[in-house]
Amino acid sequence: MDVIICRDDTEVGAYAAAKVAKVARAASQAGRNAVLGVATGSSPLATYTALAALAARGKVDLSQASAFALDEYVGLPAGHPQSYREVIRRTVVEPLGLRADRVHVPDGFAGDLERAAADYERAIREAGGVDVQILGVGSNGHIGFNEPTSSLSSRTRIKTLTEQTRRDNARFFGSLEQVPKHCLTQGLGTIMEARHCVLVASGAPKAAAIRAVVEGPITAMCPGSVLQLHQRATIIVDDAAAAELELAGYYRQLYADLPDWQRVELV
Repeated sequence: MDVIICRDDTEVGAYAAAKVAKVARAASQAGRNAVLGVATGSSPLATYTALAALAARGKVDLSQASAFALDEYVGLPAGHPQSYREVIRRTVVEPLGLRADRVHVPDGFAGDLERAAADYERAIREAGGVDVQILGVGSNGHIGFNEPTSSLSSRTRIKTLTEQTRRDNARFFGSLEQVPKHCLTQGLGTIMEARHCVLVASGAPKAAAIRAVVEGPITAMCPGSVLQLHQRATIIVDDAAAAELELAGYYRQLYADLPDWQRVELV
């Protein structure tokens, strides 16, 4: 696990975008179209802004890339502005110039949710797997909508959201009562099959979760801690989100001393 500590959210986004672009370029050089894993919420927005700027400058070409969203609410009407299909369209597809027909979101509107989950797993496999998965983290340590006690080997499935997660997401809705109670989410086992994972977090409210993800025990009580087992996980946080890391000084020194080929270079 690599930990990069940045000054602020803008720098977090710049480093995360540089990492995603590096993986996408490597896929292109290998003769493949990149497959991105995309997250919603506030945390990745700076990453998408920086990635769009790289694309506009010709530093990365995502026009042929595919993308798979982490999750989708269950119970919202089709076209609801807070459905993740719509959020992904606004924040990812349009800014990055992706082809809409290559962007996939779990079908939270399906009549048969178990079949929809199985279909989503199959679609990821048929695309060749995810090259780089962008992740945020919830205040309770969830990634995707894998709430505490989720199986560390879980696959795409329906999940019930905790009240904490619903309260955290109520800012996107008119009230807590309007936040759905269920979702379809990629499982932790699904996420762990991505070739690279990039988790971003900013702000003091995420400090405890980042400490648990990076330095705590690997436990279903902090689902994000499973990333400690991933061979190519990069955690990119700002100073505030890193405030509770016991080894913050070591992570800064370690990154400063990395050889050039291991570094995430801003471009």
